[in-house]
Amino acid sequence: MENFAAPARPLVAAMTAAAAAEPHRAVAFQGAPGANSHVAMREAFPDALPLPCFDFADAIDAVREGRADCAIIPIENSLHGRVADIHFLLPESGLVITGEHFLTVRHALLGIGPMDGVREAMSHPQALGQCRHWLRAHGIRPVAYPDTAGAAAMVAERADPGVAALAPAAAAELYGLNMLADDIADADHNMTRFVVLARGSRPIEGEGAVMTTLVFEVKNVPAALYKAMGGFATNGVNMTKLESYQRGGSFAATEFYADIEGRPGDPAVDRALEELGFHSKWVRVLGSYPQARKRG
Repeated sequence: MENFAAPARPLVAAMTAAAAAEPHRAVAFQGAPGANSHVAMREAFPDALPLPCFDFADAIDAVREGRADCAIIPIENSLHGRVADIHFLLPESGLVITGEHFLTVRHALLGIGPMDGVREAMSHPQALGQCRHWLRAHGIRPVAYPDTAGAAAMVAERADPGVAALAPAAAAELYGLNMLADDIADADHNMTRFVVLARGSRPIEGEGAVMTTLVFEVKNVPAALYKAMGGFATNGVNMTKLESYQRGGSFAATEFYADIEGRPGDPAVDRALEELGFHSKWVRVLGSYPQARKRG
């Protein structure tokens, strides 16, 4: 609680108390009330109780400890790529991906004004990256902060006209700030993909398309990745995302994050995963869930 800026603490306390009374209805998210993750949570779970958490690890712990039914976590953005740390936190969390949600992001510049006096903008690094050209054009220096709405609360607490926040427009009313500029992302197609994390898998209802997310590490031999991917091609399984990332600083053990269409139990997916396993040191399926948005 004390990690949040003072103007956010009463809101956080009220939401936390409500969630504690009905944890089966609570959905954890990272950030202060009013953050983009809060907006996504309300869109995806309109009847749920929000549980704000200071960082991603806190949101994951809230689910693991039973203080929330699930968590909604940003994983990638159309302008700025993957969200830092998520690829490390997901496999270690012990949680299962049970859904996804896409949020169209609209950033506003919030402060106590005026606009021409702003010299710094605080926000989550993702938001700063999504508005970097706009900030540079206006001579505003980016300052990283753990979340967007939390930055707005900190700007309200500091009451410095030279410091503003990049946050959803709704955060202005929550923290008593002025909206100095609206919709300032560097491109119109600014969208963030969120995943829903729960303690166990949940039934997939309906006949719609299904996504499966997995992580794996190929064997350290020539053409291992090429061979591992061959099973998806020969079995007609569409891979919509493949990203590499390093763990442990060795620059040798490269791990991969992948999204595919389909789920284990589908014959083609099972054959592809079997071939992937043959060419990998390990494979871990993080979850299968309904596709929220058609790929391709």
